[in-house]
This record gives sequence, structure tokens and C-alpha cells, in this order.
Amino acid sequence: MMELTRKGEYAIRGILYLARQPQGKVSLVGDIAAASDVPKTFLAKILQDFVKVGLVASSRGTGGGFVLARPAGRITLREVVEAVEGPIMPNRCLIGAGTCDRDSSCRVHPVWERVREQTVAILDGITIEELARE
Repeated sequence: MMELTRKGEYAIRGILYLARQPQGKVSLVGDIAAASDVPKTFLAKILQDFVKVGLVASSRGTGGGFVLARPAGRITLREVVEAVEGPIMPNRCLIGAGTCDRDSSCRVHPVWERVREQTVAILDGITIEELARE
């Protein structure tokens, strides 16, 4: 069963908060955490994951905080989920050749590939801007 972890859920809440802010407005981690009902220390780690993959920009010091690194309409739900959860994998056999010794003979393997492809297509088809609209 594929399931979004708490980290994934918190990541979505945090980025939706940022997407609802006026363009360019820098937000403090404490404000994002309080408004999103996410523990501040956990959210700080998630935001750093976002910075590493280019979804969010950060600045330090007075006036520092976090802001979307690009328009919310150009950030997909897949990017947000994969930033904290890793690649979409309904089964470990999809990680790569040799992961399972039944790669070439498994009749279910093509089904798992289709599940992944369709899941990715759905998540790629949804932008953070769409989700942030109230």
C-alpha cells in the first residue's frame, strides 16, 4: 500500500501556506508552522529539503525566512511529495534492475510500472497554485 507519511502531509501544508502568501513575501518558519499546524522543528527540516531541490528559497538574518523559489503554478504536487518522500515507488522492484531476482519473469512487474506511471501523471497534473486556491 502506498501511503503519504506525516512528513509528506506536513510538506504539503507548508508549501500551500507559502503559495497563499503575496508573491515575494518572506515567511518565518514559526508563522508557517503555526498556521499549518505543523511542529516548528519538523517543518524547518522539510523547508530545508525544499531549499535543496529548488522549491523554496531561504534567507537568514533580519527579514529572513522562506519564500517559494518559483511561481506556485510551476510547482507540481509530485515535486513536493518527492522532495520529502523520495521517488514514487508502489513496489521496491521498480527501484532498478537487479533489485528483485525475478525482474525478467515477474508477471506483476509491468502492473507496478503502470501504477507508478499513472500516479506520477496525476501528481504532475496538479500544481500547488491549484491546491492553494481558496
